[in-house]
Amino acid sequence: MDTATARSRLEAMLADLDRSIAVLKGEHPEREIPAADAGSGLSDSDRVEAALESMERHRMAVHAALERVVAGTYGQCLGCGKQVPEGRLEVRPDAARCVACQTKHDRAMR
Repeated sequence: MDTATARSRLEAMLADLDRSIAVLKGEHPEREIPAADAGSGLSDSDRVEAALESMERHRMAVHAALERVVAGTYGQCLGCGKQVPEGRLEVRPDAARCVACQTKHDRAMR
């Protein structure tokens, strides 16, 4: 994928994530949960918090990919230094590693 296309897709992803995060934060502002609703409210609150954390992590990955575009290293695996396969970048424009290095990275993070 050429860098202009990558930048465009990444910027669109970032805008979508920002909108989704804003919606979740707006729909579920931090507030006290009445005692009677504590059990049911906690699970909703936990789900929203988990979704926000996931979106924030994804946002950071997209932002890092945009930084790699600017630096001229977009598409280069952070693990082995080889080119990330084109198909992987088509599916995951924010991918920082080839599949083999991503698998190793994920195992190390557990």
